[in-house]
Amino acid sequence: MADLDWHAERGDLEGLSRLDREPAGEGIDLVALRAHRLGRLRAEMAARDIAACVLFDPVNIRYATGARNMQVFHARNPARYLFVPVDGKVVLYEFPGCHHLAAGLETIDEIRGAVTASFVAAGPGIGAREVEWARDIAALVRETCGAGARLGIERINAGAVLALAHHGFAIVDAQEPVERARAVKSADEIACVRAALASVERAVADLRAALRPGIRENELWSVLHARVIAEDGDYVETRLLSSGPRTNPWFQEAGPRVIEANELVALDTDVVGCHGYYCDFSRTFHSGPEAPSAAQRELYRTALEQVRHNLDLLRPGLTFRDYAERAWAIPERFVANRYYLSAHGCGMTGEYPYLYHAMDFPEAGYDGVIEPGMTICVESYIGEAGGRDGVKLEEQVLVTETGTEVLSRFPFEAALLR
Repeated sequence: MADLDWHAERGDLEGLSRLDREPAGEGIDLVALRAHRLGRLRAEMAARDIAACVLFDPVNIRYATGARNMQVFHARNPARYLFVPVDGKVVLYEFPGCHHLAAGLETIDEIRGAVTASFVAAGPGIGAREVEWARDIAALVRETCGAGARLGIERINAGAVLALAHHGFAIVDAQEPVERARAVKSADEIACVRAALASVERAVADLRAALRPGIRENELWSVLHARVIAEDGDYVETRLLSSGPRTNPWFQEAGPRVIEANELVALDTDVVGCHGYYCDFSRTFHSGPEAPSAAQRELYRTALEQVRHNLDLLRPGLTFRDYAERAWAIPERFVANRYYLSAHGCGMTGEYPYLYHAMDFPEAGYDGVIEPGMTICVESYIGEAGGRDGVKLEEQVLVTETGTEVLSRFPFEAALLR
């Protein structure tokens, strides 16, 4: 059984902003880390007979090479991409004026200028630009992999893929090999996760210390963001902080609402932290100054029961289907507003696998096996349809050879556990 009881014993905030964790980067072999990640990607490609992949997702580019550049911008602009063959040179096609950013990375053999195949960049000449992009990639694929190679592509507009297909390549989706590669972490990756979590926990401690009646949700959320950036984190992927009646249903993002006395305040971190690793744990606080109500405490204890039950199930070798069948049974009054997942993988973002509730498995679920080295976030949202309050809790854990280790160590709210 995973030991979560210690969380409840550290309910005060004293010292939380100086949580005792390894400093970011200390003891982490970043060269070995990058070699491991690129090797895993190539192995997953080879297992699927994919000769090369062209990656546009900036998170996947960083996973394969360690190269980072304007992550959020490139999430929607196809202006930077990576060619990764199973055998041969890795080529980064970089945004104009940015070639120097990846200089010296041992994972990259060559840096070239990108051809931006988008309407924004090319206007009415988009078709010709897509043909140009495809011609350039096709020449590299033929040179490296030969004619008729099986080529994995992700996140590029349809016209560019169609233009590339005219060159005689078998085009497949690159998502599967990339996601399967990312799912299992090396020891150096886990060290990065620990460092990232430590910095985000300090940011959440700052947020908790700033929480008081009268502060606006946006102002409170900005406290988290400030510390994340100060500690070399990348960005916060969502704005999931809400208070009072905006805690139910879930997924209401931070806004201008003033937090009132004796309200619940729920947070899902969703932070891409230092080294590019995702920190995803959730906590629900109480604004005070009076004690939480019995109804608030009941919601909180119910959410914690779900997290603890499902966390205790996780172990290597367990199938996704078996997990769903054994997972905590959600009481009927909370079913309508349930969180859409029971648990999910977590690495450089939220990732494979998704573990669904038993009631959702027939329609949405898929099977697989939980493996050592996976990092998984166990979710709970408890709020009645039509109710005022909701509670969001979540733990980030490492699957070990024998069970799990809880990686997120921020305390639960002592006042809501009494």
